[in-house]
Amino acid sequence: MTQVVDGTTRHVPAQQGPGGAGTSAPERTDAELLIAASILLADAALTAKQAGAELTGALSSGRFVLDALRRPGWALGTAVSCVKALTSPAGLGFGANGGLLGELARMAGSVTYRRPAKVAMAVDAFAMRIRAVAVEHPNLDSPLARRLTDAMVGGNRLEALRAMYALVERLGVTRALTTVSPVIMELLALSGLLDENPVNDEFSWVTLAGGVPTTDPFLGLPSALLGYLNPGPGRAERADADSILEKVLGTSRNDIVSYVNDIGALGNHGLVLLRRVACADGQQRYVLLLPGTSFGLLSNSTPQDLVGAFDGLLRTDTTYTRAVKQLVLRSGLPAGSELMIVGHSLGGLTAMNLAMDVDVASAYRITHVITVGSPIDGKRPADHTTQVISLVNKHDVIPMLDGRGPASPNDVPDSWVELSWLDESYDYPLSHAPQAYSDTLRGELTTYRDQVNKLITAYDGEVVGNQPYMLRDK
Repeated sequence: MTQVVDGTTRHVPAQQGPGGAGTSAPERTDAELLIAASILLADAALTAKQAGAELTGALSSGRFVLDALRRPGWALGTAVSCVKALTSPAGLGFGANGGLLGELARMAGSVTYRRPAKVAMAVDAFAMRIRAVAVEHPNLDSPLARRLTDAMVGGNRLEALRAMYALVERLGVTRALTTVSPVIMELLALSGLLDENPVNDEFSWVTLAGGVPTTDPFLGLPSALLGYLNPGPGRAERADADSILEKVLGTSRNDIVSYVNDIGALGNHGLVLLRRVACADGQQRYVLLLPGTSFGLLSNSTPQDLVGAFDGLLRTDTTYTRAVKQLVLRSGLPAGSELMIVGHSLGGLTAMNLAMDVDVASAYRITHVITVGSPIDGKRPADHTTQVISLVNKHDVIPMLDGRGPASPNDVPDSWVELSWLDESYDYPLSHAPQAYSDTLRGELTTYRDQVNKLITAYDGEVVGNQPYMLRDK
């Protein structure tokens, strides 16, 4: 069953009564039942996909060819049975995949609009996820939004385009994007499964399994390509704070709202901040503040661009990560120092990428990683004692880009603290802004603010150094 703990939903085992019999569990909501059914269908779809790959591999293996030379009658009967299982509507329904022959057959089926059993089950699983999300997001259940999602589930791209146009015409671009944002990964996965392009299917299958896709949903381009588009070695240079930033930093303290405000004041044009704190227990600790993406250009001279954002989502060794490692070296941060990293959006991704870096985690004690509006759920720190705290506005599109949206079948680790909410900042990108997060945390959700601050009390003390750094690609 599921249980809401500290703002996040987690799976817990059913309680056992005397003799091992389960006590009556609370009735599950329609949304929970839909998610449970979608998980079963997803498992069935993935199993059918694997069965198709194994049958295809067996038919095209060298061992089968040798056996066919010795026993041609048996081989013919076996081949006919396998082909029937792979192509019959009562079987896998054109489910060949894997290997050269299997992939050629799969591509031919995709181009000719053949829908295997695995795809039919996957589509139904995604449809159930979308219906489950609509329970909590009523705008997704409006007639215009239902028209769009129904068209996507049906594979009718022309109708989906018309529905999206009507939705934008009625609500505007930002409100339309926010309306569909809770199921954006499901819609992209449906598009990949049901189009004629056989190269982008992997995105859909990884999303179905609750993983982090390593290809783009449209062309199927691999994440390694981003390494070529974002090749900078990374550079960090000391910088001076302007009067506005200096004023904000002058009142800063060990408080999550204060950190988010500091990140907002740093902007997203390359500035980051390393802070030194003389803590109440006599220790010196450090805080690293990392802002998110600049949306002005696809690529610019800093690591905080759109190319860097997708790179940070899919890979660990990015220009932003390398630039921050240069910062740490230039700062003379003593080996073994305790370090807390707070990041917004791409900054949160980079914080997790740094925590995953074995060299960084070995040289310094990364005690906390706090992410604000970041899609980090597919990443894990190298040091299992690092406390991960994830803050998510459910109206924010960006945290869902890791494949774990409101309808994802997977949970984050039990050791993480994930605090999520719905607030009044409905429209994206307002819902993604640092100010929206800080306003909520110091307003109606002060309990979340207190909870985070309680987890980082070791950093209470006097700020004795605020050093901004300008990061560049090269």
